[in-house]
Amino acid sequence: MRPEHNGPSFVGRSFGGWSLGDVALTASEWWSRRAAIHAGSRRARAFAAFGEGSIICFPPAALYGERAIRVGEGTLIGPRCSLSAGMHPDQELISDEILVIGDRCLIGRNSSIVAHLSVDIGDEVYFGPNVYITDQNHTNVDPDLPIGRQLVPEQAVRIGAQSWLGTNVVVTPGVTIGRRVSVGANSVVTSDLPDGCVAAGAPARVIG
Repeated sequence: MRPEHNGPSFVGRSFGGWSLGDVALTASEWWSRRAAIHAGSRRARAFAAFGEGSIICFPPAALYGERAIRVGEGTLIGPRCSLSAGMHPDQELISDEILVIGDRCLIGRNSSIVAHLSVDIGDEVYFGPNVYITDQNHTNVDPDLPIGRQLVPEQAVRIGAQSWLGTNVVVTPGVTIGRRVSVGANSVVTSDLPDGCVAAGAPARVIG
């Protein structure tokens, strides 16, 4: 015997031809668009530059040091991405161009770009999801200090125009990736890659 249920039921209910799921999805999409950062918005004005037609989708995972982040025109940065200039939000920064993302780029969801000195991403660079790029690393030379507190000098990272970085790629400090380079999924780039190559592996090697 089924228990009596006196409250309202919305399961499968239609609202002018729209299901409850349709209504919820539409509301979520509306809110995501409203909450996104786009050129001319209050959040965009905190950046060193934020080009026309660019957007950072809602929600970002972490976002600080905007005054040293420059985003070109027509660039899409997916949801749950982290963009940071400096180690913490109140840090005095060394310049207003610590993180530069070019025109017409696509940064896949859940990606992270952590810049302390310089990360420069050229025009029309595409990332798959979960890409990680940083110009800062740690060492373990002092046995009395936690590794997380042992920093090595920052090394600038450069990614050339029209390159593609597949899902889960990691780019380590000091690396320059040339123009029109394809980097395979799950690769760890620890050394420079020349223009026009295909690279894959951990560490990444030129394979084509």
